[in-house]
Amino acid sequence: MLTRLSIRNVVLIEALDLDFGRGLGVLTGETGAGKSILLDALGLVLGNRAETMLVRAGEDRASVTASFEFARLPDAIAEALDDAEIAIEPGEPLIIRRQVRADGGSKAFVNDQPVSVALLRQIAPALVELHGQHDDRGLVNPRGHRALLDRYAGADTAGLAAAWDAWRAADERLESARAAIEQAKADQDLLLAHLAELTALEPQAGEEARLAETRAAMQKGERLSGDLEELRHVWDGSDSPLASLRVAARRLDRIAPEHPLLTEALAALDRAVIEASEAEEKLEAAAEALVHDPAALEAAETRLFDLRALARKHRCEVDELPEKMRAFRAALDAIEGGEAELDALEAAAREAGERYRERAGALHTARAAAAAKLDEAVAAELAPLRLDAARFRTAVARLPEERWGPYGLDSVEFLIATNPGADFAPLAKIASGGELSRFILALKVALAEQGGAATVIFDEIDRGVGGAVASAIGERLARLAEGGQLLAVTHSPQVAARGGTHYLIAKSSEGTVTKTSVLLLDEGGRQEEIARMLSGAEVTPEARAQADRLLEGV
Repeated sequence: MLTRLSIRNVVLIEALDLDFGRGLGVLTGETGAGKSILLDALGLVLGNRAETMLVRAGEDRASVTASFEFARLPDAIAEALDDAEIAIEPGEPLIIRRQVRADGGSKAFVNDQPVSVALLRQIAPALVELHGQHDDRGLVNPRGHRALLDRYAGADTAGLAAAWDAWRAADERLESARAAIEQAKADQDLLLAHLAELTALEPQAGEEARLAETRAAMQKGERLSGDLEELRHVWDGSDSPLASLRVAARRLDRIAPEHPLLTEALAALDRAVIEASEAEEKLEAAAEALVHDPAALEAAETRLFDLRALARKHRCEVDELPEKMRAFRAALDAIEGGEAELDALEAAAREAGERYRERAGALHTARAAAAAKLDEAVAAELAPLRLDAARFRTAVARLPEERWGPYGLDSVEFLIATNPGADFAPLAKIASGGELSRFILALKVALAEQGGAATVIFDEIDRGVGGAVASAIGERLARLAEGGQLLAVTHSPQVAARGGTHYLIAKSSEGTVTKTSVLLLDEGGRQEEIARMLSGAEVTPEARAQADRLLEGV
């Protein structure tokens, strides 16, 4: 609720600090004293347009600060502040400040963090609900009527929204499957051609690397074939170095025992024979490894080139071709098995739709019953508010299927007919300013304040009425304020007498300077102000006595 309002240099207000509490607070004063200035100032922190005319003459800027306190921050405000990355600890007040410069600029702050005016407008409906002579929001706006009726009916709208989401999701899965199958059918000939081409080649994982390695080895053999052939001639035959070494070793073996040095020479010669034999074996192995068959080389190159060409065609790596082949097979299999899958998805979508319709139908029935009950409750409030010739109706109309949604099958709008025999029409189009405020009051009483803002303000709801009607208005305002906060700008002493707190708005002049001030009245001040409201300019003893009776009567 609104706990404090601080205003600086707004029109006729130089400096003003007001504290507010729970219950019904009333604001009274002479016509033109500046009650509208207070509402304009409050409108600034709620995101209204920053008019330069609001800046007090001779000042370069105006500012308004409003403090709100909540036992629990409303979800709409918490979500908006979270999106704006503004953290408020539990129990911490919400402080909104708005500055307006005389040159037209403005700034907005929430708990000293700069914010956009759009954020203020976003959270305003959960902070303050204002009903005045030209109200075009709140209960007048048909956008909120369905939610109000649902809360009045105690309807399970969350379950319906979940059923709607499930139906939409099932339909989307079905449409996606249909589109995929249609696309696959359109591409079926191309898929068959691609698969036949891949199947004929039958690519294997890792094949490119193996082929490239084999090809490189055979190409090396081709380059080294001449050198290897010459080496083979060197090592082959009876006159080769190795054969000569072996002959020398055999001869030395016969005479080696004759001298130690000969024995050592034989050992060295044996090692040479061994090393030369190993070299011969390595040469023979290398020749076998590097042997190249021109036909085999051509075959390896051809397959490698074919694999790489196919990979380029499918815009992938060669090693990804086996997966491509499997994907084409799966797509063709999906075409064959798609009809069975579609049948299952169609059944699921149909069942989800039936569940939604069942829930939406139940909600429609609950809305119709709640609408009839609400109509009776509002009708009971109209006569005491001097609207006995008027009729109220909650119109619950079934929407065409293309307009169904998470909210159900219905549109809901509050309609009135102010004269016997007149057609029903929207609130804002039929009622005059005073009638509209009283209709709204009747509605709010009947709705028992279903989901209203933290603070409700009625601006001159009693305009043009008096006596019993004004008393009825005051009694209903006080009832609405129980357990919450309601502020009423009033010219009616009957309404003013119902207030738990009473603020007097007064205008004073000192030379050429005019100021508006607001005073919180004590019991004596309240009696005097209500007496003034009863008698006019001159407060008489009779007026004071009547004021006492009004105050005692509440």
